[in-house]
Amino acid sequence: MELFWIVFFIFNIIFTTDCARGPPRVAEKVAHQQTVRIGRTMKLQCPVEGDPPPLIMWTKDGRNIHSGWMRFRVLQQTLRIKEVEAEDAGTFICKATNGFGSVNINYTLIVIDDSSARREGARPAGETEYSTDLTGKLVRPRFTQPAKMRKRVIARPVGSSVRLKCTASGNPRPDIVWLKDSRPLTPEEVGEVRKKKWTLSLKNLTPEHSGKYTCHVSNRAGEINATYKVEVIQRTNSKPILTGTHPVNTTVDYGGTTSFQCKVRSDVKPVIQWLKRVEPGGESKYNSTIEVGDHHFVVLPTGDVWSRPDGSYLNKLLITRAKEEDAGMYICLGANTMGYSFRSAFLTVLPDPKPPFSPIPSVLPPSLPWPVIIGIPAGVVFILGTVLLWFCQSRKHCSSGAIISGQTLPNGHRQPPRDQARAAAEKDCIGSVTYEEYLVQQQQQQLLLAQAAPKVYPKIYPDIHTHTHSHVDGKIHQHQHIHYQC
Repeated sequence: MELFWIVFFIFNIIFTTDCARGPPRVAEKVAHQQTVRIGRTMKLQCPVEGDPPPLIMWTKDGRNIHSGWMRFRVLQQTLRIKEVEAEDAGTFICKATNGFGSVNINYTLIVIDDSSARREGARPAGETEYSTDLTGKLVRPRFTQPAKMRKRVIARPVGSSVRLKCTASGNPRPDIVWLKDSRPLTPEEVGEVRKKKWTLSLKNLTPEHSGKYTCHVSNRAGEINATYKVEVIQRTNSKPILTGTHPVNTTVDYGGTTSFQCKVRSDVKPVIQWLKRVEPGGESKYNSTIEVGDHHFVVLPTGDVWSRPDGSYLNKLLITRAKEEDAGMYICLGANTMGYSFRSAFLTVLPDPKPPFSPIPSVLPPSLPWPVIIGIPAGVVFILGTVLLWFCQSRKHCSSGAIISGQTLPNGHRQPPRDQARAAAEKDCIGSVTYEEYLVQQQQQQLLLAQAAPKVYPKIYPDIHTHTHSHVDGKIHQHQHIHYQC
């Protein structure tokens, strides 16, 4: 029962949708007959669309085009053919399939041989390639495209093709001979072989094609050679295998960037697709989802699939500016004509940090606002000035009270000057005067009283009492004290 649900899960991921049902359809018109010259690059378009997105496969004359076809590359909606050869002519079909149906786009490719090739084939009888320039200086052969000869060990699956190049120049024009395991090639040994100048093309490879291929280039001035090792791998007809530990669970900061990667081993180039599980209640955020059991999945855009030297294929899913809704389960699915494999991983997005408040208080204490800096000293100065002014006014009032003590008393008696000075010093007010100072003040006070007697300190309350002292020697000393309250 568990195996049934796994198969059902895979089938639904690839071939079913929850929204916008419908088979693939052709998005725009195409020219079904295409013409290209030998040696050029050709692109055949496959403008189809559908929901869910369809899987696209290309065939030529009924044979599937895969990664073993070195000059052929299947892009997202395009088939690109590099350095077109005469054998590339034929019928190409783009087939797009999803869970609701399929659609085909047919092309007929016509390859035109250029005029230079035709003139080379029409060389007059008796003329050989060695007669290029007999009057010039002899030049040893040399390879003119060494960059295309760097890969000398080539592995290809059964049924694929391979092209071996040894483009060279020299004077006279050199000749080329191909050897397999140090023996000249024969059609019986290599089967479908086309020996084009400087290039050996092997089609529909079998295990018998494995071996060392040597190009022997020579003219009268010398000779050179290069050897390729071809390994034809027997197909296992197995589904893709996800190698390594990827994708792995990942944690990313809010707003950060991270990626999942998926490494798939397959005999042919697989289709790698990324899916994300939709949380319950979030189906309305997406135009289309895939329903599997109790869960919904959304198909994510997928970048290029890169082939690696070890025969595996790599694809990465990049997540930028991560948000809370990006968290969840992701699935990498690899598929070919033999089946499917998938693996899941979880992405955790850390919470968005709250805006920091600490930097604001940390900046203010070192530099207080100007009103505070100016206001505090001004307030202190104002308070000190007020206290000092009050203190000075108090001293003036006390000094004035001492001067008034020299006035005539109500009963017509006057207090002696020395006693008046002593009385001024004994007052509660702050301050005291000497006898000499008192005489000066008395004269000034009399002058002021003569000028404005009614205005001088009307609120003065005298306290007059007489003290009589008797001594043992019979002397009697009597004096009066006058106290003024300020």
